[in-house]
Amino acid sequence: MEWTGARYADMPTVEVTTWIDAPPERVWRLVSDIGLMPGLSEELQSVEWLDGVSQPAVGARFLGRSKHPALGEWSAESYVVEHDPCRVFTWAVGDPGRPGATWRFTLRGERAGTTLSQWVRLGPGRSGLSIAIDQMPDKEQKIVFVRLREFEKSMTRTLAQIKTLAEQV
Repeated sequence: MEWTGARYADMPTVEVTTWIDAPPERVWRLVSDIGLMPGLSEELQSVEWLDGVSQPAVGARFLGRSKHPALGEWSAESYVVEHDPCRVFTWAVGDPGRPGATWRFTLRGERAGTTLSQWVRLGPGRSGLSIAIDQMPDKEQKIVFVRLREFEKSMTRTLAQIKTLAEQV
């Protein structure tokens, strides 16, 4: 993955992929269960559906609360922007037309199992990372690089845990 010289305005991305010895339906039940995600993440503390919704659908909103040693604590609304059961689950953090980040799980059934990818794109809207960049504009590339590496590490751990859960059944 190439991050050298990445600036926030470039909307940099990172993606992690694993193969799971379980059918897409089983993996889908895990990745589409937003209530499961805080238990798989050091940063995400809690998640709750809003507006009386209890499962993903395009346009559904949820509130996530997060904590990071350098960024503090915050909450953010996310909107489901793509929902294709057993294939794709995507949500935008903040304004869905100009999100601070967009997250996606992609599932592909193959070899009697599932290839699962998790992807994130920063921007184009402002986020907590934007505040750090505003305070240290000369370090923007390093700030973006470090954050993408953090995401890569966290996503790798999340996919490993989903793999373990899916293969236990």
